[in-house]
Amino acid sequence: MDRVVPVAGGRVRGVWRGDLWAFSGIPYARSPAGDLRWRPPQPPLPWTGVRDASSFGPIAPQRVAEGGITSPADPSPGDVQSEDCLTLNIWTPEVPEDPASATGRPVMVWIHGGGFTSGSGSVFLYRGGPLARQGDVVVVTINYRLGALGFLGHPGLADPDGFIGNWGLHDQVAALQWVRNHIAQFGGDPDCVTVFGESAGGFSVAALLAVPAAAGLFRRAVVQSGGAHVHTAEQGARAADHLAATLGLPGCTRDALGPVPSAELVAATDEMGKRSPDPGALAVPFLPVVDGTFLPQHPLRAVEQGAAAGVDLLIGTNRDELTLFSLGRPELMALDDARALRWVANAAPDVPTTELLSGYREARTVRTEGIDPHALTVAIGTDAVFRWPSLQLAAAQEAQGARTFVYLFEWESPAFGGILGSSHALELPFVFGVVHVPAVQLFTGDGIEVETLSTRMQQAWLAFARTGDPTHAALEGGWPAWDPRKRSTMVFGRHTRAADGPRNAELAVWERYRPLFSPPVP
Repeated sequence: MDRVVPVAGGRVRGVWRGDLWAFSGIPYARSPAGDLRWRPPQPPLPWTGVRDASSFGPIAPQRVAEGGITSPADPSPGDVQSEDCLTLNIWTPEVPEDPASATGRPVMVWIHGGGFTSGSGSVFLYRGGPLARQGDVVVVTINYRLGALGFLGHPGLADPDGFIGNWGLHDQVAALQWVRNHIAQFGGDPDCVTVFGESAGGFSVAALLAVPAAAGLFRRAVVQSGGAHVHTAEQGARAADHLAATLGLPGCTRDALGPVPSAELVAATDEMGKRSPDPGALAVPFLPVVDGTFLPQHPLRAVEQGAAAGVDLLIGTNRDELTLFSLGRPELMALDDARALRWVANAAPDVPTTELLSGYREARTVRTEGIDPHALTVAIGTDAVFRWPSLQLAAAQEAQGARTFVYLFEWESPAFGGILGSSHALELPFVFGVVHVPAVQLFTGDGIEVETLSTRMQQAWLAFARTGDPTHAALEGGWPAWDPRKRSTMVFGRHTRAADGPRNAELAVWERYRPLFSPPVP
């Protein structure tokens, strides 16, 4: 059984997967190659006949990771890469015969992570079927430009309208505009859209809160292990100059970079990552750039000034985010006191290093947690990059009167003898409902506790997408809204519960030097 739906550019044919319709590889913009490199996305080129939407489209050019979690029974098309990658995928319980008279379902649009250099909307972890089935919602996943092709910000590459960098963010906005214009035809409600993302996807969602072109395209936002992380225009230009130098080019211009094959841009970006400084910093080659036009100012400042007023926010982090990044790096696993001091100083140059170390050592001692140099640097780095920026964003949005909810994920992975703890990305299979996959269970564990936690998290995300409140019957006592005084937080783990200010003791150090609220602009 199949179904044909008209969209911008032509018609697409989906596939019935037994209880859901699936449409894959639908172009929301034309190929951003050739003269369209480092330009905002353009409407898709029309096609004749009916386009088959039964398989995923190519993914953005990127380095292919060795190993990782794969599912032989449901592989991702990661070996097909192309600059012509601006496609999206849809899972929906129903394709209405008459969209104008149908009652649309909530829509959840996923923005994948990967450090702005890797990932795709077709990774098996992100397949939208389980969420769509669990909550009677429409799930959309997208590809966007990555690496130098997506986030190279330099005046020499400026668009005629003054846009610098942020090409991947432009893609995300174009995908959301496509959803606004077309999702009713797939059974979704264009006025009930939640955008959610993790890691670089979470950073993207935070940035979109401050992008004027994205205003009104979503009602709710979920930021998983993210925060407001951007480059200034000067930082973006330096990163671009670094890329040009790595390629052996005299400068960062369209004439110089335009002919460079995408594979060489990927290789140069990878080389930049290998040469990154001490890993205490947020060591990603490229970030969204505050260009003064598309992204007019730092997202945190913009949210504090009401840029996302009216958008419900769910935001949170994992307890031990940084363990994933130290895995396989013995120099980080075996830090001594002197190197830990240097690491922390690099991670937080604006906060006294000895004060941070002593504050975390004291708080963790009280909780009988590890206080060796590696444990301390993981805890400090996790809060520096993920948790404290997330709480700052929560505080800024809550101050605008928006419904705001915060979580802390504490489930511990059994992998590698338990050294990962509650690592970065560990919440993903719980949210997407794929904890039944054997390869995933190597990281999540298995059994009734795992399945119950996954169901609780899915139901919370789905309730939030439907109503703006993640509370549901299986969360005993409900999920209190967050405020900067109580800091009520839903803790997901072996003992899921609401708690006021979990792990507050060490966060007091950050608050002294990076307040939740910025002073008002005179």
